[in-house]
Amino acid sequence: MRPAMNHRPQASLVHVMEELGGTLLDVVAGEVSPDRFIEAVAIHDPRDEPEAPRNAIVLGVGLENSAEVLQVITRLGLSGAAGLVVRAPFAADEELVAAAQQTGVVLFTLSRGTTWAHLAGLFRALMTPGGPDDARPVTFGGILAGDLFAMANAIAALLEAPVTIEDRNAQLLAFSHAPESSAPTVTRGRQLPQHYTRLLEEAGVLQEINRSDSPVVVPPLDDPDSSRTVMAVRAGDEMLGTIWVASPTPLSEEGMRALRDSARLVAMHLVWQRTDADAERRLRADQLRSVLDGGPGAAEAAHRLGLREEPVMVLALSLHAPATDQLPHAAVAAERKRIADAFSVHLLFAQPRSIVGLIGDVAYGVLPVVATTPDAEESAVRLANEFLTRVRSSQRLFITIGGVVQEISQLPRSRSSADRAMRVLRADVVDTQVARLEDVHAESLLLELTGAARDVPSGPLARLLAYDETHQASLVDTLRAWLDAMGDVTAASAAMFVHQNTFRYRLRRVAEVGRLDLDDPSARFAVQLQLRLIDIRRDR
Repeated sequence: MRPAMNHRPQASLVHVMEELGGTLLDVVAGEVSPDRFIEAVAIHDPRDEPEAPRNAIVLGVGLENSAEVLQVITRLGLSGAAGLVVRAPFAADEELVAAAQQTGVVLFTLSRGTTWAHLAGLFRALMTPGGPDDARPVTFGGILAGDLFAMANAIAALLEAPVTIEDRNAQLLAFSHAPESSAPTVTRGRQLPQHYTRLLEEAGVLQEINRSDSPVVVPPLDDPDSSRTVMAVRAGDEMLGTIWVASPTPLSEEGMRALRDSARLVAMHLVWQRTDADAERRLRADQLRSVLDGGPGAAEAAHRLGLREEPVMVLALSLHAPATDQLPHAAVAAERKRIADAFSVHLLFAQPRSIVGLIGDVAYGVLPVVATTPDAEESAVRLANEFLTRVRSSQRLFITIGGVVQEISQLPRSRSSADRAMRVLRADVVDTQVARLEDVHAESLLLELTGAARDVPSGPLARLLAYDETHQASLVDTLRAWLDAMGDVTAASAAMFVHQNTFRYRLRRVAEVGRLDLDDPSARFAVQLQLRLIDIRRDR
């Protein structure tokens, strides 16, 4: 019997296997009971104690040998987890089968070629909230909003053929399952293989699908049974995805009309999913903003986000558009959201308790750490560099790392150091995309001074600049070389490619024209600081 509604997203294990079994998932140990539900998706962290919320399905990333899996299943059983997924191929020995039976944790294998992020998305799609106790659930065409699997099954029933729904990047979102009475040749809808997609692109079929407002019949290219009818799913002029119908014979006129009508319904579901996801993203971002700002509501927001009292640090990610970039604001916002989502997934795989939120134009991540402070910061730098090597963007990405703090209430301090480092990277005064504040501390201090001292140079430096401009001289360069060489005339003259005697003459002219006492440490410091501020303003 189904448990009382608790208004939490959930799906029964039976429903999960009906939709994903045989295609993406297989049971290798344990029993799929009709009274077991999944209410959360968790990622196993091999560097931490295996833990998950009650009734969670756990993604066992990196688990390969039976001893490790046995240990994880035993501990997950104590927390009431529903299942553990490992990468295929994996064979369960007798001890593992017995442990799965005893703990009630079902062991699944994930087929090759499916990413963990994709599987997590499918689980969340199946965990669609709603039920008889919910007030006025949102539906489109009689189907609960966002339930693309139900939509795929409905279209398949209308057309009597397997159906898949993909997003605009050709990623599988949902598929139908064939009724038991179907002929053996009619198989469950599956994502198109990559080689077939390449053939479609080379033949110009994908371009035709993108342009057409009607179903497109795709002839067999390399397989006599690969004939399909495809309908683009759009919201206005925006391409949202496609519906693929695997039918060995052409659809009738009535079938074509039903496919067109179905595409409009699927578009409503996809737009609702995106809107719902945006609302959840904004809520988490608002909660994270409260935590990072500090104040009276910070503790409650941290609790809602599931943050613990443990050592944590802040990572900040920002996109930097080139000066010549003419992308529309909407395109930049969409790219920022895409990168922030990818950053969230990246941190989740590194640390399942991490939190990411997009606040303004910066994606902030809160990363729990278990190592000592230097090791934790170095690990965060490696993690940031790994992300930059994996993610491609038309914008330049910057990631800064705040210091480790021991309590959640101290997170504003970590965020402040990440923000100060980000200001340096955005100013393009250093040639790096990843930095801690201590890596760019001098540049940060100078940038802060530029905010307080925006006047034109004064005193000796102003006189030298004016003389150089009038006489096409190089007294300022002479002074800069001498200061950079810490008063070493030999090194300074070599840097300017002039004889030492020539350099000494120019240095005397610096003192005379600028009325500058080069023996005075305070005077030297003042002009050196002004020179550096000029360089920073020029770089910006």
